[in-house]
This record gives sequence, structure tokens and C-alpha cells, in this order.
Amino acid sequence: MKKPKIKKVETLAETKFLKLYDAEYENKNGDVRHWSIASRKDLVTVKAQYFNGLKENIDAVIIVAVHEEFNKLVIIKQFRVPLNNYVYELPAGLIDDGEDFETTVKRELKEETGLDLVSIDMKRTKKQVYISTGMTDESVALVYCTCKGETSDENLEADEDIEVILASKEEAKKIIDSNEKIDIKALLAIQNFIYS
Repeated sequence: MKKPKIKKVETLAETKFLKLYDAEYENKNGDVRHWSIASRKDLVTVKAQYFNGLKENIDAVIIVAVHEEFNKLVIIKQFRVPLNNYVYELPAGLIDDGEDFETTVKRELKEETGLDLVSIDMKRTKKQVYISTGMTDESVALVYCTCKGETSDENLEADEDIEVILASKEEAKKIIDSNEKIDIKALLAIQNFIYS
């Protein structure tokens, strides 16, 4: 048996924030197959990563923030079009060109919650993890941090409908015990917060 290998990548669809590629690959038995891949990267970058060993950049940040004054976890409840519903999540956002992940954390935390970044826990932060590897090559920095200030919705973009929740351990437990929609990353962070 051989090691699976991508042979060719072609664009199926492309929008501003998301691309869909067809990857022709050879499986471990030598059979040629096709796989659809969602990506935030352009075709030139994807090909350079697959075929020339280009180092991957982080696409986004996911923020696990605890308010330092209240010792409460920052959770958001956001309307998401693919679900046509609200879902519990963590603050998050795409890394802009030329931005490092720390700058993105500060910007997105302020935009989505109104809160100010105090410090990032680099011992717990993981700079590159993957979201849904059967569907996408998207990678994120999972950032643990503390924040301060008062929540606000004054910096939200027109397409962002977000409610900010500062949750104690008891309030966080009620969220995960409810039947409301919850993002898997938020669920794991909430469980970690409750039981740590």
C-alpha cells in the first residue's frame, strides 16, 4: 500500500471569503479519487502548500476569554445564516492581511463584545489547529486570554447579530444543558471552564 497523495487541484467555485476546490488524489490502494475541499486560500496558495511545501498561514482566531474582574467566560450568541438560527459560540474572526494573531484577537474581541484584551496565556494558546478536517483546510489560533471592560454592540458590522454573555460556571452549565444550538468549540471551552 502507498501513502495517499494529491495529484491535482482545480477550482469548483469561488467567493470573496470561501473557495471550493476539487482535489484529485490517489488513495492508499492506488485508486484515483476526488475530494471537495472548502478553503479560505486562493488556488495559487493551495497548490504551493500541497506541491511545494509552502508553510500554512493561520486563517482565523477563536477566543476563549475570561473577564478578569468577574471571573466569567465570554460567550456569544450569534445568528448564523447556514443554521438560519442563533448559536452559542466563542468570539472569533478572520486574520486580516498583514495582521498577526494577537492583533486579530484584540480587534475581534473589541468588535464582537466591546471588551478589551488584557493578556494572552501563551502556555495554553495553540497557534494552529483545524476545524473540520473532512471538509476544509481552515486553521485557527485557539487563544486563551483575559479581558476587561463592559460589553457593547456598538462595533458590530451590519451582518453581525451578536448577544454577549458573561457566564459564571453555573450559567455556563445551564447553556450546555439546554437544547439550544451550540458550536463544538464553544461546548468544549465551556466544559473546560466549568470543570477546571
